Formats: sequence, C-alpha cells, structure tokens
Amino acid sequence: MLNVASNIKEIVDNILQNYIPGEISSPVEKALYEPQMLFNEPKEKMDEYRLKAIKYAFKHHYENNKFYRQLCKENGVTPDDIRSIDDFSKIPLLPHRFYKDYPSGRDFALWLANLMSVELPRIEIEKRKPTYDDIIEDFQKAGITVCFSSGTTGKFTFIPRDEKTYKMGQYAIARCAIEMLSHWYDYDTNAYLLFPNPKKTNIYVGKVANVLFDAMKNVKVAIDTKITTDILRISMGVTFNLKEKMMYKVIKAKSKKMNQEMIENILKWLEEMDRKNERIFFAGAPFILNAVMERLREEGIYYDFGERGAVLTGGGWKIHEDKRLPVKEFREKVKRYLGIPEENCLDLYAMVEGNGFMVHCPEGHYLHIPTTYYHPMVVDEDGMPLEYGEEGRFAFLDSLALSYPGFIITGDKVKLHEECPACHRTTPVLEPEITRIRGEEIRGCAEEMRRLLLEG
Repeated sequence: MLNVASNIKEIVDNILQNYIPGEISSPVEKALYEPQMLFNEPKEKMDEYRLKAIKYAFKHHYENNKFYRQLCKENGVTPDDIRSIDDFSKIPLLPHRFYKDYPSGRDFALWLANLMSVELPRIEIEKRKPTYDDIIEDFQKAGITVCFSSGTTGKFTFIPRDEKTYKMGQYAIARCAIEMLSHWYDYDTNAYLLFPNPKKTNIYVGKVANVLFDAMKNVKVAIDTKITTDILRISMGVTFNLKEKMMYKVIKAKSKKMNQEMIENILKWLEEMDRKNERIFFAGAPFILNAVMERLREEGIYYDFGERGAVLTGGGWKIHEDKRLPVKEFREKVKRYLGIPEENCLDLYAMVEGNGFMVHCPEGHYLHIPTTYYHPMVVDEDGMPLEYGEEGRFAFLDSLALSYPGFIITGDKVKLHEECPACHRTTPVLEPEITRIRGEEIRGCAEEMRRLLLEG
C-alpha cells in the first residue's frame, strides 16, 4: 500500500491527466486544480480561491445566460455587487425543481440549450418525434453530456454538462474521494462499481463514476445494462398506457433475475479476491453491498480483508420501502462480514445538479465540503441564510458548473458546522446523515437503483 497522504495531488494528477486542461487559467480551474488539498488548505487560502471562483462563475452566467441574467435583474443584483464572501447571499438561487420543468419532443432540445451558459456546438436532432433519450444521445454526439436523475414521482432532473464542466466534475469526485482515503489508496486495486455501467447510461449515479476506470487497476460493474429514462420511469411504477403497464411487469421480472445474478457475481468475486490476497474497493449503492452481506450472514461466511479493503457508498440508505439502514450500523456490518475497518468505510454526498462532492472523514464520519470551489449554505423555508448549527435546507453555489447555473436550493435537510468536531481538517462539515425536507419526494444516488432492482 502506498502512503499518499503527503503527495495526494501529485498522485491524482498523474493518473487523471486527461481530466486536467493544458493551461490552468481561470479562477475556477485554479480553485480546483491548484490546491494541494481540497479539504485541508489554510482557511484563508480556501476562502481566497472560493471568492474568486464564485465571482467568476456568477459573472459568466450573468453575461452568457439569458434567463439567469433576467432573474438577476429581477433581484436587483449584478456581478459588481459581489465583492466578498458575505455578498454570496445576494446571488439568486434556483429551486431544484427548476431543472424538472421541461417539455417533451423537440422542444426538450431547445429547453436544454436555453439552460446552457456556454457556446453550443451544432446539435442535430435526428428523429422527427424524438424521445428524451434520443435527444440525450444527439447532445452526446455533439460533446454535451446530459445526466439525469429521478425521484419517486418519475419526474426527472436533467443537467447538461459541456466537456469542460464534465471533466472538472470527474476530477473533483476522484480527488475528493482519494483525499479522504489517502491513508489507504493505491492504484493497484480491484474495484466493484455498485452502480450502472457509466458507458451504457446517462443516469447520473452511473455517469459520475466513469472516472473510477482511470483511478483503479481493474473495475467490475454490478449493473451492466442500458438504463434509459423510460426504463427507469416505468420501473418506478409510473406508466402512461397499457403497453407500459405490461412493460413494468417484464422489467420487474428481469430485474429480480438480474438482482440475483448480481449478488452471485459479487460473492464469487469476493471469494476470488480473498483467495488471491488482492486489494478490493466497493463504490456505489449501499443497499447492494448490504444484500451481499446478508447472504454472507445466512451462509456463515466472514472475510478479513482488513487494510486491503475500502468502501465508498453513495447515499440511498433505504434497504426496503419501510426501512432505513443507519450509516453507523452499515459500517459495523462491513467490519463484521468483510473485515474492513470503519475508517475505510466512508460515504459520499452529492447530487446531479452540482459538482460538490462531500465525503466522510475517516475519524468522525462527518461530511467535509470542498470549499475551494464550492460554497455551502443552509437556508430556511423563505430562502434566508441560517447560522452554523441550525437545521434547514441545503443550498450551494457551485463554480464548476460553467455550462449551467449551479446556484441551487435543494430538497435536503442538513445541519452545517463551521469546523469538524472529529478531525483537524479546515473545511466546514455537514452532519453525517442527510434526510429529505418533509413534502419533498424521495430521491438520491441509490434510491432509484434500489427501486429498479428490489421492488416489485
């Protein structure tokens, strides 16, 4: 195992060269690529990076995005008004539902184009009556990655990322995850992605993990099938006609079989990795790994991967419709059945609308926020900022989101602390577990996958 804690940036930059621009020039690029640590720079330095990056991003969207500029004018704010971090509260925020308010057909392509704050390449919509997935593919051919996520209603969130925004997000998630696992990380590791294959879908939980294939030697994928918006919507029980109701039954039958095969494949992989004394890494949906550990419990099998293993989950802590698995209980289970210590079992909090990747610290499992480029806020129901330690809605300003305005109020309930109660790192933190605001539909990195695989 390599001890990379002292030179984490050098290690990551070496393996992720394709995600780094040839010339780092803008304040946003500097805020992401320059710091030696994203979670542990001197506070004054992090504030300096963040102020310049957010000011740059705000000015960029004000000048290049017609609808957002109009929103700013309605709120009486211009880029000249943002002089300090205290002024960030003046920046107009978009409700997360804004990115769910889309039309269908060819108008969907126009809606996506109007969201964007960058010069668009030529995009040809090939079909006369295209589906959402047809248009997503047409945008992809032009270099625009349209990621989507869904809640329990089957209504999607669509976020368009140009190549620069997408690559910065990929670098950011890898850098944040590896930094928190710097005591353990080694490229020479076998990984199992407990999400859909990012090369076969644009669902965000899959697409955001594409960088894993560059960050580790060997990667296997738990869900190696194409998942479209229609398949995801129908699998969640949102059907529009008799044909789709029949499809729902077929999808559920296939999902049950796929789930069983998936668990068997992971169990065989664990046995092989243990026999060969290999290093292992699980990344993705906790409910999948929980199902694997339940099988180990039933069969009386216990592994002792110890420091050879690590786990990075991605939200979605419901294991049944009426049962939520506490994060601490999950870590204890990982230690019991896989022998992986709790400091190597971390959770990552993120969402399709942003590029801020908040990761548990190994010491206390608080969610640290990469504040060189990302500004967190907690607001009340009127959108007014709350103090540290007060519970409310999570909101953020994301400077990496250059292709669309990433200044958003979410539906998540959080508590923000100025300092971590458990470790020395300089970033603010969120309480370890995130819940939904009452009245908001349930969603998350893994919830839609759980419904696809487990419910029927």
